[in-house]
Amino acid sequence: MGLGWRRIEMAVGAGALVVGTAALVIAASGLGTGTPPAAPAVHHDPPTTTTTAAPPAVATDPVPASTLVATAHGDIPGYPTPGAPSDMTVPGSWFGYPSILPVISTEPGWLDVRLAQRPNGSTVWVRQSDATLGSTPYDMVVNLATMRLDVYDGGAPILDFPAGIGAPDDPTPAGNYFVTMQYPPPSPGYGPFVLVTSDHSDSITDWENSGDAIIAIHGPIDSYDDALIGTAGAAISHGCIRLHDADLARLAMIPAGTPIQIVG
Repeated sequence: MGLGWRRIEMAVGAGALVVGTAALVIAASGLGTGTPPAAPAVHHDPPTTTTTAAPPAVATDPVPASTLVATAHGDIPGYPTPGAPSDMTVPGSWFGYPSILPVISTEPGWLDVRLAQRPNGSTVWVRQSDATLGSTPYDMVVNLATMRLDVYDGGAPILDFPAGIGAPDDPTPAGNYFVTMQYPPPSPGYGPFVLVTSDHSDSITDWENSGDAIIAIHGPIDSYDDALIGTAGAAISHGCIRLHDADLARLAMIPAGTPIQIVG
């Protein structure tokens, strides 16, 4: 890829999902099959160090005190607008994990929810009767300009970590996403667990012949990248968000459906 940093990405998927009239193929290394996945393919380049001036802070959307989430009752129909004919199927699970989707707006009997699948930022209306409602008090903001990950509880900031973000040739896509699942680490470098998100790389469509390139929050991969992240963060990945293992461990309470703003 030409930047010379050691880099690795989370590539997940192993099945087909019908969205509208097209088949969306999502690749995974055994994710959701009931057995631990094989380790993702790893790409290592010779290490290179860089220094950059700290960019200015970037404004974020207001952080809510809580977010309504909808757990689908199995595969359910999705609608472009309330009352319109259904034009897609919302899967009841993704790689074996329940579809727990943040609700971004409501109308009587209807929920507008975010989807985990490509394209980034996809939303759809579902019938409220087709889902069970819950909520999460947490919210995360990844600031690509300052290379920090902030966590909010009830709208109040509680955690602030330096982060490894996508390098310039494979940047982390900005937008509004959510945590889709907490997944066992495929190898020790990923830390205590992996928070898989609904974000997908814009620069990589097929990572290591996996069929997709899904952005995840995980450990630093190795001691070299851990040192690069340091206290200021670093642009070192193919798009994933990397944290020090101790920082990642403090996110164990983050449930599926938790919103993630990626700004910058």
